[in-house]
Order: sequence, then structure tokens, then C-alpha cells
Amino acid sequence: MEIRRMRILVRKIFAVLGFETQEISITFASDKFMRKLNRQYRGIDQPTDVLAFAMGEGEWAEIQPQIMGDVVISVDTASRQAQEMGHDLNQELSILLVHGILHLSGYDHMQKEDAQKMKAMEKAILKAIEPV
Repeated sequence: MEIRRMRILVRKIFAVLGFETQEISITFASDKFMRKLNRQYRGIDQPTDVLAFAMGEGEWAEIQPQIMGDVVISVDTASRQAQEMGHDLNQELSILLVHGILHLSGYDHMQKEDAQKMKAMEKAILKAIEPV
């Protein structure tokens, strides 16, 4: 995904969420790197599609509150998922970016009560930002 398109996409997502001054970092990675991160931070020894590392938590959260955190996306996994779902890579990267930003916003699909809300937010955001 080209940088210009990614910036436009992030701005659109932030507009839908009402974010005005927030910032994120986005990293595109390989499955090998994602597996390492997933093992180190989640104890799961396999790659995953997206990881989010929130900066708004812990003792240093107030230093720069506009920085939400980091979203790391596996391009390898995104490519496979795009093919399986029958859409292009850019669409899959958009889906994963929205998912990661929602995690940085405090949503956690591992919590049953958040899972449905998060899925509904993902759909609403994707509908609002298309086409990118």
C-alpha cells in the first residue's frame, strides 16, 4: 500500500472516530516478524494478521497522550486473507488497519461484550471510508 493512500485512509478513519490530534505508527511486516512479536507479547508462537500496541496505558500514558500507539500488519497474512476472501490486498490492509486502530481505542474482541461492538464499529467505519 502506498504511503499517500495510507495517510488518506488513516485520516478518514480518524474523522469517523472523531479523533483530531491523535497519532499512530504503522508497520508492515512479514509473517516471520509477526510470529516473533506474537510469541514475545502474547505467548502465541505463530504469526497473526495485526497487532496493536497501545501507548495510552501504563505509567507513561500521559507523556504524549495524542500518540495512540503502534499498529503492525503482516503483509504475508493479509495477502492470504485477501485471496481467501476474494478481495484485493488494499482492501484487506484497510480492514486490518481499522481493526488495529479500534484496539488502540480500547476495543478488545477477546472480551465477549466488546466483540459485537467492535465488529459493528469495523463495519460502520469501513462503509464510511470506502472507497479509499
